Amino acid sequence: MNAAPADQIRLLDLQALDTRLGQLAHKRRSLPEHAEITALEGDLAQHRDLLVAAQTEESDTAREQTKAEQDVDQVRQRAARDQQRLDSGAGMSPKDLENLQHEVASLAKRQGDLEEVVLEIMERREAAQERVTELTGRVEAVQAKVDAAVARRDEALAAIDAEIATTTKEREIVAGSVPADLLKLYDKLREKEGGVGAARLYQRRCEGCRLELNITELNEVRAAAADAVVRCENCRRILVRTPESGL
Repeated sequence: MNAAPADQIRLLDLQALDTRLGQLAHKRRSLPEHAEITALEGDLAQHRDLLVAAQTEESDTAREQTKAEQDVDQVRQRAARDQQRLDSGAGMSPKDLENLQHEVASLAKRQGDLEEVVLEIMERREAAQERVTELTGRVEAVQAKVDAAVARRDEALAAIDAEIATTTKEREIVAGSVPADLLKLYDKLREKEGGVGAARLYQRRCEGCRLELNITELNEVRAAAADAVVRCENCRRILVRTPESGL
């Protein structure tokens, strides 16, 4: 393949742009905020699960407390009615009064036991509420960190994307000035050779594979016509000759 020396040199400009686009793509993928957000979201999910469990426990103890208080109230009402009957003593035999006194005493003990249960439940509910408050604060704190990391990530991505857009337009302009057959070969080699399709021959060394050409290879390059598209014998990339090639 033949191409004007100026067209070949433009491949170096094109390669520089493609290298930069590759660097930007890598930078976009490897922003530290990506890993930070993933880790924070894991923490957030864990804290949310703990919060849901604490809220469920608080809700369960609230219902348990309501039921226990209702039990206390029922016993209290029953005891109040029995006490009224006992105080009046109307139409009651001594045996009935004795039985009623026993029942009032029994209800008083039952009420006391139930009130102890209520107190125990209230303590558990208070602990659950404190746990909910604590975990709510943790969730909010981690969520704030997530939001901050997402904002930093989005800002960084916007800057990278803007540079990608500018570089892509520059590439389109440079690529449009390269002959179609030369561009096709370059793109094919770039895809095959890890993103580098053309390399400068500098001081007898291929900047693509970093290997120095031996004397035979140098003589072949020296003998090639100025418009001949030469390839590195080692990496097979297009070898672009410049005044600094050392020929």
